[in-house]
Amino acid sequence: MEMQNQQQQKIQNPKTQVPETPQMNDRDFIQDMLTTEKYMTTSYAVALNEISCEALHRDLQTIFTETHNAQREIFLKMFQKGWYSLEAADQQKIQQSYQQHQGYSNQFPYSQSAP
Repeated sequence: MEMQNQQQQKIQNPKTQVPETPQMNDRDFIQDMLTTEKYMTTSYAVALNEISCEALHRDLQTIFTETHNAQREIFLKMFQKGWYSLEAADQQKIQQSYQQHQGYSNQFPYSQSAP
């Protein structure tokens, strides 16, 4: 029963069929591209946090943005083709998290009512 509930909570488009052969198919290639772009985006983000040279930081920021945008486009294409699914958020967990974090607002060093 729990497995059925999990399947009902999946957000996914109908899968575009690809041949199941030992050779890489379109889904395999695009999955490899997505994995690589995610790795590169993460690595650039770490590097951006540690660069002291302003000119290098600007250049890497541009490359990071381009890489992130490429990763997003690949993700969207995979999702469109049904090769990437998402878990639907549990509304009760969202509400619990919201309430928990709402309580932290009184710990902020600034007033929320400031102009």
